[in-house]
Amino acid sequence: MDMEKPLPRAAATPMIDPHGRAVTYLRVSVTDRCDFRCVYCMSEHMNFLPKKDLLTLEELDRVCSAFVRKGVRKLRLTGGEPLVRRDVMTLIRSLGRHLETGALDELTLTTNGSQLARYADDLFAAGVRRVNVSVDTLDETLFQQITRWGRLPQVLDGIAAAKRAGLKVKINTVALKGVNEAEIPSLIEWAHGEGHDLTLIETMPMGDIDGDRTDQYLPLSQVRRSLAERWTLDELDERTGGPARYVKVQETGGKLGLITPLTHNFCESCNRVRLTCTGTLYMCLGQDDAADLRPPVRASESDDLLDAAIDEAIGRKPKGHDFIIDREHNRPAVSRHMSLTGG
Repeated sequence: MDMEKPLPRAAATPMIDPHGRAVTYLRVSVTDRCDFRCVYCMSEHMNFLPKKDLLTLEELDRVCSAFVRKGVRKLRLTGGEPLVRRDVMTLIRSLGRHLETGALDELTLTTNGSQLARYADDLFAAGVRRVNVSVDTLDETLFQQITRWGRLPQVLDGIAAAKRAGLKVKINTVALKGVNEAEIPSLIEWAHGEGHDLTLIETMPMGDIDGDRTDQYLPLSQVRRSLAERWTLDELDERTGGPARYVKVQETGGKLGLITPLTHNFCESCNRVRLTCTGTLYMCLGQDDAADLRPPVRASESDDLLDAAIDEAIGRKPKGHDFIIDREHNRPAVSRHMSLTGG
């Protein structure tokens, strides 16, 4: 794979959006495909994009590198499930060159964990130091019900392999009313006992699923009140470049993150944009406005057109999203699935 040469070490000037926020974080969905079918994310019978519509790995590298050149310091690869894309390690190893030059601070991955046992050592060798793994329950039967196709032992083996490889693991848990609601304290105890931070996430109104999201939606303000009756939660000022707000659980010694797009949106500090596997750039997870970067990538070997398209897109990044879930608003806020946009 013939990728471009490393970038110089000189720090790039960050991109500034219309609301004065520096855009320093790019999330890239390298594939819309996944080997799970989580009930809050997908329909069981998904129609995935034809492969011809996807950017090649070389093209993804070129677009990511353009963003790094323009001031992005953190790059997260997502999906779908990123590790099911064929030869994805070629891309990850290539992007690792920006870590070596100092142009990039962090290259991370969000995964369902199904392929981690296979790839953990390779990820560490490529420069990845931290991964987020989705675990919504420790009950094998319930895990299969939530993921439809997933197997919990495979995911736990992957997490163990990541830990052995030297990767810091953060557990992501989607809070689902009446599903894993009662298990949240034991999930936190398990994660903290294993040395992993855990972040709770409210379900987001994206894409048509087989069901009504009002039946799934559990406000994290309610969960936090319940946890505060059990444990001592100390506020932390810490930010990792994402939307989570953190507390430390005194009794477990671990960190708990809360991502609350509905009960308390995180738009005022948004520093990120999202690129799909087709080259579509979304300036906001909860808005449909987008820029198609595939034509400028394919129109010229020079990056002039690509750079101009990125600048134009950042110039119209909105102030915030319009997520809402209630009985009057039980349709998706946006029609695309989270697996296409990349979380």
